[in-house]
Amino acid sequence: MDKNKIRLTIGGLDYRLTTDEDINYMKNLGEEVDEIISLLLQGHSKLSQVQAAVLCALDFADKYHQAERNADYLKAQIQIYMEDAARAKTEAEMARREAERMTRDLRSIRRSLEEKDQL
Repeated sequence: MDKNKIRLTIGGLDYRLTTDEDINYMKNLGEEVDEIISLLLQGHSKLSQVQAAVLCALDFADKYHQAERNADYLKAQIQIYMEDAARAKTEAEMARREAERMTRDLRSIRRSLEEKDQL
């Protein structure tokens, strides 16, 4: 994959990055980080740039871990649904076979009755 070079301005500082990611994706990330850091600095005049960056990193780490937990939960739910679907499929197959057996038995009984009627 081609390397993309990009310049981002975050918290008033320029960063030059080389990445495999799409340039627009990286710009959006940079803008999001810049916005969070800027809001932190505006709302808390005693915060340094580094402190704001650390708080921003903690926020992103928290969101990442929450997303992982949610993904794990969804995977577990999907597994349960797949097991339920497999069980339902097995039960449906068993019911189909039972219905076929009953249909054969009914045909046999009808034939027997017809034979008795003919006698």
